[in-house]
Amino acid sequence: MHRALAHLRRAPRESLATLGRSAHLTAAVVRYSVLDTVRLRMPVYELVDQMWLLLKVTALPALLMAIPIGAEVSVEVGGIMNQVGANSLAGAASGLGVVGQGAPMAAGLLMSGAAASAIASDLGARSIREEIDAMRVMGVDPVERLVMPRFIAMIVIAPVLCIIIVAAGVFAGLIISANVNNVVPGSFWQSFGAFATPTDLAFSVLKSLVFAAIVVLIASLRGLEAKGGPKGVANAVNASVVLSVFCIFMTNLLISQLQMMFFPARLA
Repeated sequence: MHRALAHLRRAPRESLATLGRSAHLTAAVVRYSVLDTVRLRMPVYELVDQMWLLLKVTALPALLMAIPIGAEVSVEVGGIMNQVGANSLAGAASGLGVVGQGAPMAAGLLMSGAAASAIASDLGARSIREEIDAMRVMGVDPVERLVMPRFIAMIVIAPVLCIIIVAAGVFAGLIISANVNNVVPGSFWQSFGAFATPTDLAFSVLKSLVFAAIVVLIASLRGLEAKGGPKGVANAVNASVVLSVFCIFMTNLLISQLQMMFFPARLA
C-alpha cells in the first residue's frame, strides 16, 4: 500500500517533467531547423540518408496496408449499399473512409511502428554506448546533429506515405467495387469526386505531418534518455511505439473534430 501511494505521488511529477523535456526538445528541434536553414548549415548528406532509411522501412508496408484498407471499405460498405440500392455511392465511401481517416491513420501507425522503432533503437544504442555524452563533451549538440535531420526527413516523407496510401486504397476500392459489387467505374469516380473534396485531402496530409512530428519527437526523447544496456534500448523502443500510437489516436480525434467544426462535410 505504501509503495502504491508513493507511486501515485511520484507519477504526476514525472509526467510533468516528461512533458517539459518534450517541449524543450520540440523547441530545440524547431530552432535548429530554422537556424541551420538560414545559415545554410543543413547537414544535407545526413538528411538524405535519413530520408532514404525511413522511406525504405515505411514505403512498402504503406502500399501493402493501403490495399486491404481500400478493399475492406468497399466490401463492408458495398454490402450495405447493395441492400438499399445505392451502389453508385461506392466512390463516396472510399473518399470519406480512405482519404479522410484510413490514409492518415495508416501512415501514422506505420511511422509509429517502423520509423519510431528505428529512431529509438538508433539513438538508444548511441546513448548506452555513451556516444551522446561524448558529443556533448566535444561541444556538439546531439539534437542538432542527430534529432533535427530525422525530424525534417520524417516531415518530408510523411505526405509521400499519405499520398501512396490514398492512391492505392482508392484504386483497390475501385477494383473491388467494379468486380464484386458491379459498380460502373464512371459512377464510382463521380461519387468519389462529389464527396471527397480537396479539403479532405489537405487535412489528410496535415494529419500525416503532425503524426510525423509526434513520432520523431517521442522516439528521439526516449532514445536519448535510454540507459541500462540493451534492456534500456528495448524499453525505449517499446515506449516510443506505445506512446506514439496513443498520441496519434488522440491527435486524430482532435484534428477531425476541428475539421468538422470549421469545414463541415458537404458535396464538392
